[in-house]
Amino acid sequence: MPAKKKPSQTARTQELGPEEIGEFVGRRVKKLRGDRGWSLEELATASGVSRSMLSEIEREKANPTLTVTFRIARAFGMTLQELIESAEPSASKIQVIRAVDRGQVFRADKQCEIRTLSPLNLEKDVEFYEVTLRPRGALRSQPHFEGTREFLTVEEGSVRIESDQDVEELAKGDSGTYRADVPHAIINTGKGSALVFLVVIYR
Repeated sequence: MPAKKKPSQTARTQELGPEEIGEFVGRRVKKLRGDRGWSLEELATASGVSRSMLSEIEREKANPTLTVTFRIARAFGMTLQELIESAEPSASKIQVIRAVDRGQVFRADKQCEIRTLSPLNLEKDVEFYEVTLRPRGALRSQPHFEGTREFLTVEEGSVRIESDQDVEELAKGDSGTYRADVPHAIINTGKGSALVFLVVIYR
């Protein structure tokens, strides 16, 4: 399997325009103030934002600046990010990787295609891949970090696993686990393509 790489720091989240964020923040501020039983005057005192500005924000008539939003968040004992995130109730916390997302394809050549099934934007010790091996194709890898292991399940076809001097043959439905901190390989031994699911665990 490819050596562990530093994931992208850009999360693929739903993007909202400034006006939409302003509307969400306005509704959220009004709800938070109501939950605490605060008047506009009390929130104005706690935040340092004028009562008239807060009223405009709550009525979704004004888009608050970053500084104003920060002051309001601090008054509620929240970070700016928490206030903005909580203002997006329709944004799912579930990360989905669609089958048509070609950005998840790590490698595609005559030997194999590797598609990443785990999010690219997260620091992680576990990675999940879908590997399609062409006829007579092989995925040969150099040793990963010490203690790294790989878990493999054959979905279609048949493959041979090599890990240092150890060799095992796997058919459809078989699974295997092996050291990946030594030279290792997954080799298609069938006449057609082989499809395997691979989990890499770094220790």
